Amino acid sequence: MNLSINDFSKLLDSKDLFITGLKNTLLLSVIGIFFGILLGLILTLFRLSKFKVLRGFSLTYLEIIRCTPLMVQAFFIYMATPELIGYRFSPFYAGAIAMSLNSAAYVSEIIRSGINSVDKGQMEASRSLGLSYVKTMRYVIIPQAVKNILPTLGNEFIAIIKETSTLTIIGVAEIMFNTKRAQAASYKATPAIIVAMILYFVVTFTLSKVIARIERRMKVSD
Repeated sequence: MNLSINDFSKLLDSKDLFITGLKNTLLLSVIGIFFGILLGLILTLFRLSKFKVLRGFSLTYLEIIRCTPLMVQAFFIYMATPELIGYRFSPFYAGAIAMSLNSAAYVSEIIRSGINSVDKGQMEASRSLGLSYVKTMRYVIIPQAVKNILPTLGNEFIAIIKETSTLTIIGVAEIMFNTKRAQAASYKATPAIIVAMILYFVVTFTLSKVIARIERRMKVSD
């Protein structure tokens, strides 16, 4: 094995690259899950709507997003928007938009499954007490659904963290993009890749333990 401690020590000069990459990866992930939940909830309500147009829009959106890779979506937002709207997003904002739109499709399905898991009698009981459909969803159904899907949303967050590596293709300075820059500076690929793997592992492992803890506490409350 040709690796030595000296090979890793050379990466100290590139520590700012890894720190910046980690910050951007976490920021992109938070943006993706936040807007993913917001847009996903809207898509779910559209899909459960009585209006065919809203249901059709939701289903069409879900099929397009789920049947195309995140890489293609990121490329489209970064490369096609200048031709379509005359404005080019920076790599970071294009990546954030792509992550949000992609996450929304999957979060929508998670929320829908959570709503469907709530006993139908809850809706009937609430309506019989005089609550409107909107108030029943807001105060009765959705709060229970959120509790059911919280662990799954946490897993989606972990998946988003790992998927940010795809955005290196459009030049987003996340972990993998800056890892390549660190490789070029140190003239060796393996040490930089190992550091990137450690960063991903620490973040996702820590988050998975937090999610598991929350899930155990929820089971106790049940």
